[in-house]
Amino acid sequence: MSVRRAMAVFGVVVTLLAGCRAAEKVRLPEPVRPQWEMAVLPVPPGSPGRLIVRDVTACAGRWYAVGAVGAPDGGTRPAAWRSVDGREWTPLPSRPSSYYGERAILYAVGCHEGRIAVIGARAGGAHGNPRVRTWRQDADGGLREVSAEFELYGGPEAVSASRIAGGAGGWLIAGARTGGAAVWRSPDASGFELVDRAAELASEAGLTTLATDAVAVPEGWLVGGGGRPAGRADRDPFVWSSASGVTWKRLALPATGEDEIVQRLVRVGSSVYAVGVRGSLFQAWVLESTGAVSGAGKWRALGAFGATGAGAVAGVESAAGGGGAVLAMTMAADGHRLWRSDTGGSSWLPVVLPVDVSAGGDTSAAATMWDRGMVVTVDDGVAARVWFAPLGPV
Repeated sequence: MSVRRAMAVFGVVVTLLAGCRAAEKVRLPEPVRPQWEMAVLPVPPGSPGRLIVRDVTACAGRWYAVGAVGAPDGGTRPAAWRSVDGREWTPLPSRPSSYYGERAILYAVGCHEGRIAVIGARAGGAHGNPRVRTWRQDADGGLREVSAEFELYGGPEAVSASRIAGGAGGWLIAGARTGGAAVWRSPDASGFELVDRAAELASEAGLTTLATDAVAVPEGWLVGGGGRPAGRADRDPFVWSSASGVTWKRLALPATGEDEIVQRLVRVGSSVYAVGVRGSLFQAWVLESTGAVSGAGKWRALGAFGATGAGAVAGVESAAGGGGAVLAMTMAADGHRLWRSDTGGSSWLPVVLPVDVSAGGDTSAAATMWDRGMVVTVDDGVAARVWFAPLGPV
């Protein structure tokens, strides 16, 4: 073999070795593979139809799932279920009191000290806008619609009523009106008061704001979301704090100039995690002291994961019994995906779902955990199913 040819072969070998080393550096982490057990959601008493599930949560040793029953003619009626072990589920009585309440799809559930409150909606009216209703839990576990004036959540200034959270200070809904980020507060979920156009929370000259989620902390409330400065296409991530739910302080999270927004919040011990998007990736931030209400807290950016496209974080959950683990359900062009962090949000591992589900059409997926177990609900637009798995170490 000539020297020139030998050098060429050697160069190819070096290139291949370098390529292998580069591939090793970018090799994706091995996904978590839970031992999923499929459970059965019984159809609640009433007219038959396909099950629809939109959200799931757990607290005080109970699991809750909410959604609706869809009739063949396109009609819907609200539905909710409860479980003590994540495997056996029982329908909860539903007590609507209005035309749209009877047709609502329950899409967001919050829980505090074993009692849940729920947001539901059904599109209708001349413009087909969502007609939002809330639901509180009776002593027997059933859900009762809360009477409300149409313009409390709807009307010409309606934008969104996104998430509901419970805490020592009562209940809080995070969302938006045409005036920007807004909240609704209640001492007991039996009736809500709109807090609209509040200083620092609502939009102002040069900044349009949106609230997406809320979480209770010992000092009061935190609300996550973002804002778009005037003249810019991208958003900046924000968290607002309040002791009462009436007056608010705005805190800008570490930003990079890419499009960034907080979409979900979760409290883990004395820390609060925010998860949202940063450019083409999902992003986590942490507040390591919940003194943010008094101005003592400081947020810092953590790990990025996944690929968003036009995606969003559909849910984030944690539980003390889960050893501080955090679950995040995301939705992007490649479908619904579940992620887990056991490192305080600095790194994330993909979690294999029991079934693949696309992000298109009328699909959804949600996850929650409690007492070292987790529940996942998947709605592929044809049927809704639920699975339970032990929450073992990574």
